[in-house]
Amino acid sequence: MLNDTPTFKPGAGQPVLQARGLKKSFSESASQRLLFEDLSFELAAGESVALLGESGCGKSTLLNLIAGLEPLDSGEVRLRGQLMLARDADNAALLRRQHIGFVFQAFHLLPQLDCINNVMVPLLLQQRGLDEARELALSALRRVGLVHQATAPVSRLSGGEQQRAALARAVVHSPALILADEPTGNLDASHAAQVMNLLIDLTRDQGCALLMVTHSESAAGSCDSRWHLEGGRLQVAPEATRV
Repeated sequence: MLNDTPTFKPGAGQPVLQARGLKKSFSESASQRLLFEDLSFELAAGESVALLGESGCGKSTLLNLIAGLEPLDSGEVRLRGQLMLARDADNAALLRRQHIGFVFQAFHLLPQLDCINNVMVPLLLQQRGLDEARELALSALRRVGLVHQATAPVSRLSGGEQQRAALARAVVHSPALILADEPTGNLDASHAAQVMNLLIDLTRDQGCALLMVTHSESAAGSCDSRWHLEGGRLQVAPEATRV
């Protein structure tokens, strides 16, 4: 039984993410595979955490559970004090739109839209006015150094530019939490460093929390803390300091 997972409270600020007693298992053939049980932690505004661990240990699954994209076996997730209910699709979608920004390894930009319209998507899902959405998207593109590519088809952007556009999309609606899954995995070392610097700066400037899954020690070193998911337990690296 994995019932001795410690509770982490890494920041002194008001938590934007609270996870309590998370349990998740999967059916494999005739048996159940337990990923983790009684997993508890908090993330404060402005906090950046790298989540590391072997492939298949449950890192990406944990992000999905936090976002309400998969149901928990037991436990609860709260975003800014509001309970995330994955089994209530409307509740989960509303909290994602209000409070979460996503960054993925594969960018997940919409190829039929130009750069600015990709960045506007989270605002339009919140039913913001078109003029307001456009102004906020232009501001976000400025912050990531892409305003000159606002009307460019995303297919014409380089990999680094596409990830910067994805960062602008992730923060344009001022989320409380950014969930990033291998955000530098498709980039060379130079572009990866640029994207990580931007991601950390955006997190700090907007006062949102960042939880990032990565296999990259370099990317992890940009964060305030490193958490290791191993054997269903979270361990905080003692040397967890931003470089």
